[in-house]
Amino acid sequence: MAIESYRDRLPRLGRDVYVHPAATVIGDVELGDEVSVWPGVVIRGDVHHIRIGARSNIQDGSILHVSRPSARNPDGAPLLVGRDVSVAHAVVLHGCTIGDECLIGMGSLVMDRAVLEPRVLLGAGSLVPEGGVLQSGWLYFGRPARAVRLLDAGELEHFAVLAANYVRLAGEYLA
Repeated sequence: MAIESYRDRLPRLGRDVYVHPAATVIGDVELGDEVSVWPGVVIRGDVHHIRIGARSNIQDGSILHVSRPSARNPDGAPLLVGRDVSVAHAVVLHGCTIGDECLIGMGSLVMDRAVLEPRVLLGAGSLVPEGGVLQSGWLYFGRPARAVRLLDAGELEHFAVLAANYVRLAGEYLA
């Protein structure tokens, strides 16, 4: 696994974190307990910080990055991912905030300063534009992402189930 420092900032890993040998984690990155990072993932906290909450999983080929402070955006855009979040294959998260228990579908893009409140299901291939806000408890889909319908109880429960499945899978790899 490539765990690299940037300007003397080395990623910090919680307890029982799994980072696949073909993944790269750079700079000011903090991975909470039982986070899993799968093949081909790049998490680059060079010009701002990245925080990923406990039991979240970042699946194959996803790219996580941030934006530096600028005249247009004096605070820049860190990347904050809550707990029990599943980021599916080939997702791009850039300087956004993802609440707890969200599922980001394959191939989706979430741009700077966008916010997904807790318990959002973002359908595969969706785009959340800069500054967009997705409300808790909804399925969103499209380019740009639009609310489709409220999630039912089973779908809401599935967020924690999916995260727990990835914790178990990562444990098998760590063993």
